Amino acid sequence: MQKFIDPDHPFYRPLWRRLLIVGSCALWTAVEFWNGASTWGMIFLAVTAYTSATLIVFFKPTTISTEAVPQERAVDTQPLADPDAPSKDEPKV
Repeated sequence: MQKFIDPDHPFYRPLWRRLLIVGSCALWTAVEFWNGASTWGMIFLAVTAYTSATLIVFFKPTTISTEAVPQERAVDTQPLADPDAPSKDEPKV
């Protein structure tokens, strides 16, 4: 079964993003109740509870092994060739 929110996705790793998602859900819940839409308020209350449980309470970040992270490629410090200069393959006239 596919999860509604996949907490193992790298997008959810920073704490500020998780708090922003939960906070925006809670804010929208308050807006719905303030406007008198109790049905939508209850729906977003459930969404807020689910996101806070998934992203805050039960969140366990997975560790990234060093083998999975690609090595940084060395930066080539050679200057770029002059595009107007004749190449080695062209015959000299």
